[in-house]
Amino acid sequence: MTFRWGTFLFLIEAGTRIELLQSTVFWIGLLKIIWINIILSGDNAVVIALAARSLPHSQQKKAVLFGSGAAVAMRIGLTVVAVKLLEMPYLQIIGGVLLLWIGVQLLSEDEGEEGEGKHHGSLMAAIRTILIADLVMSLDNVIAVAAAAKGSMVLLVLGLAISIPLVIFGSTLMIRLMERYPFIVTLGAALIGWVAGETISNDTALHEFVLSNAWVHSAGPVVGAALVLGLGTWLQKRSLSNE
Repeated sequence: MTFRWGTFLFLIEAGTRIELLQSTVFWIGLLKIIWINIILSGDNAVVIALAARSLPHSQQKKAVLFGSGAAVAMRIGLTVVAVKLLEMPYLQIIGGVLLLWIGVQLLSEDEGEEGEGKHHGSLMAAIRTILIADLVMSLDNVIAVAAAAKGSMVLLVLGLAISIPLVIFGSTLMIRLMERYPFIVTLGAALIGWVAGETISNDTALHEFVLSNAWVHSAGPVVGAALVLGLGTWLQKRSLSNE
């Protein structure tokens, strides 16, 4: 009797899943989530590529795989609390400042040293940088994906899981482009600064100020990009002059 009841429940559950997969609403929702991930995962791919570009090829693969997996895992974990987090004052300001620091650090990074000790240290630094940047930059993605999933955990997890190869492919492609066209590194650092300025200007603590001064919302990303490029380039030149 117990076996039959268990079988009955299994058949109901299987039927529900099949019905879900045959639903047009399900597939439309999944396509929305995949599209959102394609659009909003670009900045994550740029950060991973910037952080991993100076590593040996074997370590680049580790950094890309670990960073991509961490990005998606963080999005899943943050989904439940993302909206509440964004309502907390000063949180986005802190996150934006962290992104500015990451952008400056990546642009000013000295690649002149060689040796196994340097490579090992760089891998650890790359992983740390990817984790911090992913944590800050995944909030917008999380909110957009959660809205598209409309409460469906299956849609949410499946859509984000599919985004893993998208981020890996994007990161790998960006690394190859940066090796061939070094100016892309500067563009990538500027993008991080842009997102940082945008993140800071969107903080709830600045909401009233931004409403009464609409230009701040447009100027914030520009100032962030300019700050990263200016300070990062200056530190890079100073580092080279000290060698």
